[in-house]
Amino acid sequence: MSARESRKSRSTPDLIPLLNRNPNPPLIFLRRRLLPRPSQVGLTWPHHVRRHALAATIFHFFASWIVASPRSSSASSSSMGEASPVPPPPDAGAAFVLESKGSWWHAGFHLTTAIVGPTILTLPYAFRGLGWGVGLAALTVVGAVTFYAYTLMSKVLDHCEKQGRRHIRFRELAADVLGSGWMFYFVVFFQTAINTGVSIGCVLLAGECLKIMYSSLSPDGPLRLYHFIVMVTVVLILLSQLPSFHSLRHINLVSLFLSLGYTTLVAAGCINAGYSRNAPPRNYSLDSSRVQRTFNAFTSISILASLYGNGILPEIQVQLHECAAPMQATMAPPATGKMVKGLMLCYSVIIVTFYSAAVSGYWAFGNKVNSNVLDSLLPDSGPSLAPTWLLGLAVVFVLLQLLAIGLVYSQVAYEIIEKNSADIKKSKFSKRNLVPRLILRTLYMAFCGFMAAMLPFFGDIVAVVGAIGFIPLDFVLPMLLYNISIGPSKRSAIHWINIFIMVVFTGVGIMGAFASIRKLVLDAHQFKLFSNDVVG
Repeated sequence: MSARESRKSRSTPDLIPLLNRNPNPPLIFLRRRLLPRPSQVGLTWPHHVRRHALAATIFHFFASWIVASPRSSSASSSSMGEASPVPPPPDAGAAFVLESKGSWWHAGFHLTTAIVGPTILTLPYAFRGLGWGVGLAALTVVGAVTFYAYTLMSKVLDHCEKQGRRHIRFRELAADVLGSGWMFYFVVFFQTAINTGVSIGCVLLAGECLKIMYSSLSPDGPLRLYHFIVMVTVVLILLSQLPSFHSLRHINLVSLFLSLGYTTLVAAGCINAGYSRNAPPRNYSLDSSRVQRTFNAFTSISILASLYGNGILPEIQVQLHECAAPMQATMAPPATGKMVKGLMLCYSVIIVTFYSAAVSGYWAFGNKVNSNVLDSLLPDSGPSLAPTWLLGLAVVFVLLQLLAIGLVYSQVAYEIIEKNSADIKKSKFSKRNLVPRLILRTLYMAFCGFMAAMLPFFGDIVAVVGAIGFIPLDFVLPMLLYNISIGPSKRSAIHWINIFIMVVFTGVGIMGAFASIRKLVLDAHQFKLFSNDVVG
């Protein structure tokens, strides 16, 4: 071999690892087009191939900085041995809506508002399809699984961050860890179903609360349910102009105390109703039809899943990073410990509120309880089964907290709106960003209000959202992401526990979706456009 050929054989292969450092699809395509396999050219490559390869190598170093792929930054950082990853370009959705300024107790406030809401007033209704023993067991198991799932999700977020891939959005985390573009749209679909469904439910229930107060003061008044829904929508449109998630921290603290307040009042009202002379006869038996019992059970489990559900945990965890702009941050301290503290605060409130509402409501009314236990305390005929002042105060607390919940679950939609409409180079309060924010957020809340007025199926909506939204995001994806990203040994207990939970709740989700949609169809004969009553 000549000296020239020897130099070729030594220098040319050194270009291969340079092009293998970044697994982005565009760079893979470039590498394959510009670098033939050694078997095609022998041990040496022609001079023009080496020239193209050198150009491709230079292009690689520039492209690795500008290609917006979470996986690319991790691969580049790990291969180059860098301690700090190259941050992706900032966007307005991250900088304006998901700004990182919170502490663990702020995360606890956000989590409590996202999970502990007036939908817990449907817990006695969920027990109607399960009975005492199965109902209490299901309530406990679903709560334990969600706490476990949220802890795993927090660990996955920290693991990715240590690898140089900081994620502040659920959809980007799933797409990165699972390495598939379609997972991005999968999570977007389910997150949208959750956020929009919960927002519609909040507007609907808030309108019903106003209607309850109005009917007690003016039983024959001319105002109908959709009038009150319009009022609630207008208030939420005004509150929606609060620019960021962090700006809701004080509202969510008040929301935490409101949830404790109205749960205590409702539980006291149910106990009073149970001992009242006008109390309805209690019956705890399940449906006599085995098929109907099965469907009722899966519908009830779907309701429980939606009550514990929280499809915005990554968006909440990002609040724990103390930096001015999350997308401009490099590496922050692990947030798992802080998130666990926030979860402990949240689940302390859950234990008090969930069990007191479920046990007292089901004990007082049995299988005759309505989808909203407040309706059972205020029957259409006969006297109310609790003191008027107590029910009135509970309704006011519920109404106020619904506004906070509507704001929390709208944040993902607002983040998407800001990302695609705002200019990050200008202030969030500049005219350029203020006008699109005002228009687009108003349109979003108007849409939620219109759907709430048109489709008053509160109990059924909660069940459907739980089955098709919360179960995949909260009972399947966290375990899947943990097994793939952190990769526990296949012989370890945690690996098989995660698989067991995924299999069980995938089946529950499929059956729950079918049962919930079936009940929605069965209730359709009661449906009237802009009805004055909530069906369920």
